[in-house]
Amino acid sequence: MNTTKTMLITVAFIAIGLLAFALYLQHIEGMQPCPLCVIQRYAFAAIALFCLIAAALPPAGERAGAALGALTAIAGAGVAGWHIHVKSSPDVSCGIDPLETTLNTIPTAELMPFLFKADGLCSTNYAPILGLSLPQWALLWFAVLSVAMMRVALKRR
Repeated sequence: MNTTKTMLITVAFIAIGLLAFALYLQHIEGMQPCPLCVIQRYAFAAIALFCLIAAALPPAGERAGAALGALTAIAGAGVAGWHIHVKSSPDVSCGIDPLETTLNTIPTAELMPFLFKADGLCSTNYAPILGLSLPQWALLWFAVLSVAMMRVALKRR
């Protein structure tokens, strides 16, 4: 197996692992996801999907899939950055609002509410994990995954 396919599969499994950890935090630790958390979950799921599909394609498809994954990771990083801003600004909120209502009516939220249903408030302060809040961890992982996928997307034959 070539290194490009290995990188894509590794990125996909990291994204799936992060979703699994989010489920652990939600269902075992009781940390309810807010609308911004759910959007970040969609981004991690899309990254995993793009990488798994790209790994099954020829080299040009690998690069295109990696580029789509990188763009998704950059968008996810933007959402995570906004989430960090919301948590640090008491006057900004994203609680029960049109975003939450819209997210909860998407078919994936109705089919898989355990993963994609927004029930929490963005401003809720949970205990940090190794010194970082959840949106800070998400931002870090989006940055790492976007760099890895950009390396694949820009790799010369």
